[in-house]
Amino acid sequence: PAEGWSFRGGKGLSWSWACVLVRESQATGMIMSKADYAEIAKYLERLRPNRQSLKMLKEQFPSQSQSTLLSIFSLEYQKRMKRTHVKHHTAEACATYYQRYLSGVMNNAAAPVLFELANEMDLAPSLMARIVLEKFLQKHDQTTPSKPVINGMLRDPSQIPDRVLANQVYQCTVNDCCYGPLVDCIKHAIGQEYEILLCEKLQRKKLSFLDEDQLRTKGYDKTPDIILEVPVAVEGHVIHWIESKASFGDEYSHQSYLQDQFWSYWNR
Repeated sequence: PAEGWSFRGGKGLSWSWACVLVRESQATGMIMSKADYAEIAKYLERLRPNRQSLKMLKEQFPSQSQSTLLSIFSLEYQKRMKRTHVKHHTAEACATYYQRYLSGVMNNAAAPVLFELANEMDLAPSLMARIVLEKFLQKHDQTTPSKPVINGMLRDPSQIPDRVLANQVYQCTVNDCCYGPLVDCIKHAIGQEYEILLCEKLQRKKLSFLDEDQLRTKGYDKTPDIILEVPVAVEGHVIHWIESKASFGDEYSHQSYLQDQFWSYWNR
């Protein structure tokens, strides 16, 4: 079968059994062991997704770069949110959060009520903001709001027809380091940046390749970021394609990408 390179932007790479990965030593000059990763992941269990937690994380693991720690933090916190999603989204839980919000802003509308409630409940601030915003719109408009409407208000809180709630939602989105429209925008920008860097590196190596846009014009539906027109050998493996991911490459994400993407590149 054709083998490929899965390139991870930022620090923290790991080998996958199904495709050849760029090693950390090649990308950043250092390798993270599974034991080091497990230690960081264990410490993250007690943290909430805010700037203070990132400061504590950096102090605990000074040998790791902030970008590495943030990437691991984001990955592990998303796993935690998936595990607890059902608990936070029951009708009873949503109603309780909304009533807690109303009581909080009645006492002090200027306080970061939603943000503090999210930390107390161990829920990402942007996800708490989404729950409360949806409950507010249901009562305000007497109808269930559509997903595009909610997403638009989360991206631009000035559209929310309640100034107090708009401010509360804004506080949640700008202080959430793992979820929300601001984080999505940053992730997209980093992904684009590393794809450009990848192409520049290949050009400097004078390797002939087709990028994702070129492949789509040729009729490919699922495409890696790069297909090498002339395969190359790396450490005894023949490399046909390269996939760039601007995230930390732990075993769980490798398995997910294998299932969702990499197997479709077979023999390309």
